[in-house]
Amino acid sequence: MFEGLSVAMVTPFKDGAIDHDATARLVDFLIEGGTECLVVSGSTGEAATCSVEERRALWRFAKERVRGRVPVVAGTGTNSTADTIVLTRLAGECGLDGAMIVTPYYNKPTPRGQVAHFAAVARSTPLPLILYNVPGRTGTNTLPETIEQVQSLPNVVAVKEASGSLDQASAVRARTSLSLLCGDDSLTLPMIAVGAVGVVSVVGNAAPREMRALCDHARAGRMQEAEAIHRRLLPLFKALFIESNPGPVKFLLAAIGLIENELRLPLVPVEPASEAAILAAAGLAGIRLSAVLSTPAKDRQP
Repeated sequence: MFEGLSVAMVTPFKDGAIDHDATARLVDFLIEGGTECLVVSGSTGEAATCSVEERRALWRFAKERVRGRVPVVAGTGTNSTADTIVLTRLAGECGLDGAMIVTPYYNKPTPRGQVAHFAAVARSTPLPLILYNVPGRTGTNTLPETIEQVQSLPNVVAVKEASGSLDQASAVRARTSLSLLCGDDSLTLPMIAVGAVGVVSVVGNAAPREMRALCDHARAGRMQEAEAIHRRLLPLFKALFIESNPGPVKFLLAAIGLIENELRLPLVPVEPASEAAILAAAGLAGIRLSAVLSTPAKDRQP
């Protein structure tokens, strides 16, 4: 269900509020570019700074705008099991097609606590669930043997693995029957080579066609063609994480002309040196920019 290219969609803001016009443009851009699933309100969507009512409105709007063209998955994970259950049930009420549950951050639960958390959430909802392991953000690594203990829950269907370790990704494949999804854009090609069925992509916000082609070639065994796309996108993979995500990709989407370059504190727009690096990488990837934002901020006229 969640195979191929999923995009961890940014949440467009304007004047402090969610920008629904820009959200509509972005949804259409992503689907027209070949995106096979949208993940809203994940880390890239700045979910931690959005209220429950903002999430509800965003999920309903996204679902309506998509019009059944692709599945829509909500990022509902928090560091509170009770809050995660509330948000996951809300995603179901909004008609979404699944939920992505991150390992609880800050609390640093033990493996037994992680199992109890995931099990409690899974038993609270009929929605298909993607477990999300991203130790760089959560401070805790969810190990393959931990995931193995919850794979028998009928609605746990996939794992987004963003530990950066191919060994760990391979161990998830060896220990479980769950769908393995890459959580690091630059590792999409090697992770598919060791058994991943797709990626939940940040870069796909700005380059959906290219990321879709990379996935399609790699999954079909056309590794030479996939590697050519990987090499072309590699500078962009690096540039879009030059500062904290989603600052770089929001800058690039603004440069394309899709959204405003607005984040919520404590995130701020990227520095001028980062802007230059992002634009250079976008040029190498063949991404077309708007005339207004095609040069770094320090070189623009006021």
